[in-house]
Amino acid sequence: MMAGAAEDSRSLFGVAVRAALEAWPALQIAVENGFGGVHSQEKAEWLGGAVEEYFFRNADLELDEVEDFLGELMTNEFDTVVEDGSLPQVSQQLQTMFHHFERGDRAALKEMASLITQRKCKVRATALTTARETDEDDDANSVEEMEVAADGAATDGVCPQPGPDSQTIKEDDIVEDGWTIVRRKK
Repeated sequence: MMAGAAEDSRSLFGVAVRAALEAWPALQIAVENGFGGVHSQEKAEWLGGAVEEYFFRNADLELDEVEDFLGELMTNEFDTVVEDGSLPQVSQQLQTMFHHFERGDRAALKEMASLITQRKCKVRATALTTARETDEDDDANSVEEMEVAADGAATDGVCPQPGPDSQTIKEDDIVEDGWTIVRRKK
């Protein structure tokens, strides 16, 4: 591979990494809501370069190593614990992109970045407050949750809309100290 082609492939890998991260709803929500502080957008942009560099500096990364790295960055930089099941998906995308890069398969890398960009959906999180008892306005008895809604043209299930069976907070799920018990759907 010539030096110019290698540099071009590396640049294309960087574009693909950024496309995957920009399409990641957990990161979108963290940035949109300022979970990383006033510089959340700058941190998100930095994250693309950090992930790209992580792949270049570490040979033969396993999927769980990539997941751990992304999870740690989200926790440290955005004070966000990602528990929506998206970490393995994004990690797999990034790992697949890097394998295309290593093989010099620029067409596959470009196609993957293009598909991710096309499927990207805009998400927004809205804070909801649910009171334990309707006649009390005491803050100690309220629970804040984030409702996530997806906007966009994604109709193939990539960004599903919450349906009528969406999980809601039940009276029994609010324990005495104000914490909410989150249960898996069955």
